Amino acid sequence: MELFALLTSDHKPTAKLLTAILFWLSLLAGLPCAAQPADAVSTSAVNPATTLAAGPMPGYSTAQEAAVWVQTREAASVQLLYWPEGREQQSSRSASVQTRPDRANTATLTASNLLPGTRYHYRIVVNGELLPATHSQHFNSQSLLHEGLADFSFALGSCAKVNAPPFDAPNYRNGGDYQIFDAIAEQQPDFMLWLGDNAYYLPPDTSSASGMYGRYSQVRQLPELQRLLSSTHHYAIWDDHDYGPNNSDRSFGLRDISKQVFHSFWANPVRDAAGSGGISSTFEWQDAAFFLLDNRSHRRANLRVTGQRQILGPQQLDWLINALSNSLATFKFIVIGGQVLNSGEVFENHINIAPGERRELLDRIAAERIPGVVILSGDRHHSAMHIMPRYEQYPLHEWTVSPLTAKAYSPVRGEGQYIVDDSIYTERNFGVIRISGPAERRRLQMILHDANGREVWSTRIDAEELQ
Repeated sequence: MELFALLTSDHKPTAKLLTAILFWLSLLAGLPCAAQPADAVSTSAVNPATTLAAGPMPGYSTAQEAAVWVQTREAASVQLLYWPEGREQQSSRSASVQTRPDRANTATLTASNLLPGTRYHYRIVVNGELLPATHSQHFNSQSLLHEGLADFSFALGSCAKVNAPPFDAPNYRNGGDYQIFDAIAEQQPDFMLWLGDNAYYLPPDTSSASGMYGRYSQVRQLPELQRLLSSTHHYAIWDDHDYGPNNSDRSFGLRDISKQVFHSFWANPVRDAAGSGGISSTFEWQDAAFFLLDNRSHRRANLRVTGQRQILGPQQLDWLINALSNSLATFKFIVIGGQVLNSGEVFENHINIAPGERRELLDRIAAERIPGVVILSGDRHHSAMHIMPRYEQYPLHEWTVSPLTAKAYSPVRGEGQYIVDDSIYTERNFGVIRISGPAERRRLQMILHDANGREVWSTRIDAEELQ
């Protein structure tokens, strides 16, 4: 309201008022803006390259609240200015947050008291200066379910390697096709689901907090990523490479620092939903529920031969079964870094590391007769659909989508029992899931795209097939 009042005041034109008029005209025209006319915000032009290091990036969204992440180049006071599309006079501001060098100058800002089912435009204010938008900056509050189900889509992928000489060994500079992030943005998904290995820590990184923060910053600041960040909501889990060393487990000495880094760079709605000390989370979007699992914090060493072998741990597993059983969602997505259904006893497949825990997970889903379950996973550097038939129950589906920018590999011998042959794709790729249709005929379509956005595979699952 303060912005609207400034524009409609009876005072004689001033430089501030003229700047305000130019600001709102530029908003209406959809152009980047160089100034914000509110009293507490400077009207001088700002070069965002000298202030923002990465982002901004919308995180979680609900009907009444959403988060926006940002990273500044230096310690600064940051604030979010936001307004409903077409209603600039209803602009609001978030609380101010101070970024800190020991957290890589990252901050998560909260937009509150949102109107449900509304698109909002936003700008970032740094040290009182309003930054222009170099890409479209908007987020969406979720609509109310009693008003009817809406169609929506989300993108997904894992294994985002960004080369980092001189830290990379020569044979490890295998990242590429960074244009994939613009290809994802072209799909205009409602949100992006990151399936782990969203950054690749290198051996020097995992011995210090500064090394881990630095590597995550390097990935997040990738120029090709910025467009996707600014106009799409983002949710994430981790796997070994963005948790610690390769194949790391709960013995990793800096695991608490790793969790701190994860939460510094992602704006998930819940931290440690399972109450077990990890990064598990959960959220809903329309009639779909997502259960984001932590496959590292509770993992016992992959090569250990004594004691109970586990990946999720009993507390997280019990939380998952309870949450799945309690959910009324049409589709219930289990989101995990490594493959669950794959029967091949190779690499870090669940059956190869913790076969007893895998069996318990699948048995309990069957015993509870939970409808609508679909598993989404990453890790394997190729994409594939696995379908496991079950006696007198619907078959379980698991879609692995990998890699985004890391090197791709083919499946190995002995892991083809449940794999759908024509779904295997061994180049860089990303997935899109579209959920549509009326409540009584809801369906999801899974579409795989190559690094340039071309469709290479698709399938459809009707909700009635998962009952």
